[in-house]
Amino acid sequence: MPRAPHLNRMRPLLLAAALLPLLTACAGDPAQAGCGQPGEWRAATPAAAPLPAAALIDDMARRQAVLLGEAHDSAEDHRWQLHTLAQLHARQPRLAIGFEMFPRRLQGVLDQWVAGALTEREFLERAEWEAVWGFAARDYLPLFHFARMHRLPMLALNVERELTDAVGRQGWDAVPESRREGVSRPAAPAPEYRRELRAVFDHHPEKDKDPLAFARFVEAQTLWDRAMAEGIAAHLRGRPDALVVAILGAGHVRHGHGVAHQLKALGVERVGALLTWPRAESCAAIPPGLADALLVVQPPPEKPLRIGVSIVSGKAAEPGLRVAEVAPGGIAEQAGIKAGDLIVAVAGQPARRLQTLRNAVQNQPPGTWLPLRLKRGDAEIELVARFPAAP
Repeated sequence: MPRAPHLNRMRPLLLAAALLPLLTACAGDPAQAGCGQPGEWRAATPAAAPLPAAALIDDMARRQAVLLGEAHDSAEDHRWQLHTLAQLHARQPRLAIGFEMFPRRLQGVLDQWVAGALTEREFLERAEWEAVWGFAARDYLPLFHFARMHRLPMLALNVERELTDAVGRQGWDAVPESRREGVSRPAAPAPEYRRELRAVFDHHPEKDKDPLAFARFVEAQTLWDRAMAEGIAAHLRGRPDALVVAILGAGHVRHGHGVAHQLKALGVERVGALLTWPRAESCAAIPPGLADALLVVQPPPEKPLRIGVSIVSGKAAEPGLRVAEVAPGGIAEQAGIKAGDLIVAVAGQPARRLQTLRNAVQNQPPGTWLPLRLKRGDAEIELVARFPAAP
């Protein structure tokens, strides 16, 4: 969320690794003792000096905006966000919570939820959670309930996927102003951000087919950053003593390149950025300036179920997920899935988004079968993916 131009959408990924943050791409060296202890705040430098928690939170509470980066599928990140949010609220009650997960048109639904006018089920249905975002609602609900309990404004920061898709296909100038949802032209990205985006874009299998594709990709990504920055800045306007805590994907937070860069262009200078760092990772691997501080976490040992396919964005009109690669010996290969297949349904549900497949796989009990419907050329095929029993 959680969009074709997203840093993660452009990368052909094994489903087992899909949407994990770049921070945790490499396993830590088992010979090392790890980086600190869970619950410790550390400086975002290779030395990772410990930081006093109270002083850090005091500092963040005096900012105009604090960006809490996440891996969307990490329950540990959402628990950390809730705890940090509670500490900030205790120091700064004039607080609003901004969410990448909701496009602007759903602001009224968020207002109804905070006012207590909707049940949890009604809220998720009216917010079109499965269609708009799709990651596990159970991980986000504690944040939503915290806002409701304290009557804190929830801000819908995002724009429609169709807008970022259009900019990614056509470029900013080719999209009529009437379709831009009021978003102003983004500030030019820093050279470091362009290099980071280039590294992501270079994983796209069609990158060499269009010489202007990368420029449009950058425009789409900075549009996304700009839209969320504008939502934060709009709430702060006329509220000099307010604080917005934003719940965002880590890619929009790292190194201050994304939303923070756009906020500063909009005149919001006092911006804080916080991320997590897995304890198993070496402190020496922390890139300098990654954030204002990192909370050391130790994710649960459970590994997500894997099916073993690489999915890439297909044509816009394709009603499914195009398989780029099939991992040898994996569940997908054993089920008979082949590269080039189009997955059109998972357990009877249309497979329009990667999250639909991902959620189905991760929620599949060990030892059970997952029905899939594919298109291979002109033929439609029914297959069953068999998941191994628990050891």
